[in-house]
Amino acid sequence: MTGALSGIRVLDTATLFAGPLAATMLADFGAEVIKIEHPNGDPVRSHGAQRDGVGLWWKMLGRGKEAITLYLGSPEGQEVFRKLVADADVVIENFRPGTLERWGLGYDELRELNPGLVLARVTGFGQVGPYAKRPGFGTLAEAMSGFAAITGEPDGPPTLPPFGLADGIAALTTAFAVLTALRAREHTGEGQVVDLAIIEPILTLLGPQLIAYDQLGELQERTGNRSANNAPRNTYRTRDGRWVAISTSAQSIAERVMRLVGRPELIDEPWFASGRERAQHADELDEAVGSWIAERDREEVIKAFEEAQAAVAPIYNAADIMADPQFQALGTIATLDDEELGPVKMQNVLFRLSQTPGDIRSTGAPLGAHTEQVLARYGITDLDSLREKGVIK
Repeated sequence: MTGALSGIRVLDTATLFAGPLAATMLADFGAEVIKIEHPNGDPVRSHGAQRDGVGLWWKMLGRGKEAITLYLGSPEGQEVFRKLVADADVVIENFRPGTLERWGLGYDELRELNPGLVLARVTGFGQVGPYAKRPGFGTLAEAMSGFAAITGEPDGPPTLPPFGLADGIAALTTAFAVLTALRAREHTGEGQVVDLAIIEPILTLLGPQLIAYDQLGELQERTGNRSANNAPRNTYRTRDGRWVAISTSAQSIAERVMRLVGRPELIDEPWFASGRERAQHADELDEAVGSWIAERDREEVIKAFEEAQAAVAPIYNAADIMADPQFQALGTIATLDDEELGPVKMQNVLFRLSQTPGDIRSTGAPLGAHTEQVLARYGITDLDSLREKGVIK
């Protein structure tokens, strides 16, 4: 056994970004993932930073997968795909609703080939409803979920994250949904469809905003780095021009912070006993904490907070993360050998299992690197003919 998900075969036909990342997570823990790309290549190969023409994002997103090319829009490509589906456990796709059906590859057809197949359909708006066939990206989910509306400074515009937040949350949810469906198959012997709309998982992670509106008519406002639930909670600049963040979600932590910064009298204020009430006095609390931090260098601040058993963290960039001893102790950053780039560093698997740990078996492979060997396993050897027709590259 090479991983907890060893023996699970996944066909990853998805692009940009939730579906492929879900497949990556499954691969990290032993699933056999065959990445099926259009002969022109997955768009992520050209997204973001490049080194010598090689996409770095792809090296992470394509890791642990066998990379093949296959044009599913052609009859020949569809026939090859059916052969792959016959002994697959999971297909992950993010085509617009109706596309697979138009190609004769809808779930009804695929289920006839493989009754145990789990088909994970990851789209912006799901398979039904008035928006189902709209183009959907994580940015739209970040807007429609309410995330952008509550992010940013009170007097500033709604703010979007500078990375694929909604896609990442959807990827985690998709991986969970796939494993849930596979668990159900153990009882029923049958696969099923996972309908994952990217607009939904991020909505759940935003907390009680819907129930607060339903029950109280409250709409959460933008508060910058502050929280409506506790204070002090913010980012603070240190004397040496660096930044730290603190949180006082627990009452005992809030009290320790005020003693540390020399303002213990605030603890006796009637409003200090409640996080929500403390948040209404954030100006006063931020001034007390911020002025104390501004007089000290970052390392001095962190040391003092640690000695006081109060919660603090430095605000890091990628270079800081690479050098941090806690990340090093956890093995958070993995170093792998890549055939195009040599040694590369990237985030390691998401969590540690004591008995069946995950493992990154390879970085993202060159386009079509495994087409010949994968198709040969299915008895498909007329590759020259498929290449001439543009079905593979």
